[in-house]
Amino acid sequence: MLVIAVTGGIGSGKSTVADLFKDKGIPIIDTDQIARDLVQPGEPLLQQIIAEFGQEYLDPKGQLKRKDLGNLIFTDQAARNKLEAMMHPAIHAAVIAQLNKLNSPYCLIVIPLLARSKHAYPYDRVLLVDIPETIQIQRTMQRDQQASDFVKHIIATQPPRDELLKLADDVLDNSGNLSDLTASVAKLHQRYLALAEKNP
Repeated sequence: MLVIAVTGGIGSGKSTVADLFKDKGIPIIDTDQIARDLVQPGEPLLQQIIAEFGQEYLDPKGQLKRKDLGNLIFTDQAARNKLEAMMHPAIHAAVIAQLNKLNSPYCLIVIPLLARSKHAYPYDRVLLVDIPETIQIQRTMQRDQQASDFVKHIIATQPPRDELLKLADDVLDNSGNLSDLTASVAKLHQRYLALAEKNP
């Protein structure tokens, strides 16, 4: 099975791209969704995080206050390192487990911080979802209801665009509209099917 790692900065549209491939019957492994699942109430990882960062990051229903913790880790490098040291091994293990259950010509693993990951994910190609930083800031502000300065700070903590471009085998321009993106995904889908057939 051909494995495509999908990456890109915040607000680039990775989830939208993944949904378009999913509509074509392609399995998607989303590391962000795995991360959310791993910190649900009752999960051991949530207990570890609260033990490290404090009860103030739990709401009255026992749910992790993701936005509050996000605000902390994007302004505190040491806190971010601690959280990543807890999260990344568990996410990596969950990805491998999901991969082992799949039967498809190809699949996608959405890994936002692939360029910085210390864990070797199994993949054959990298698909970069790429947009100019001005659009990235605008879309993230609208989606997350955050101020531009905060969004710029998040972008500054992520791998720079030139680093991502060097990593990429395929670059998907998402600066246009949904119709443009859908057409680009359709072309990539055919390319990946052909590659999967050559390298089963």
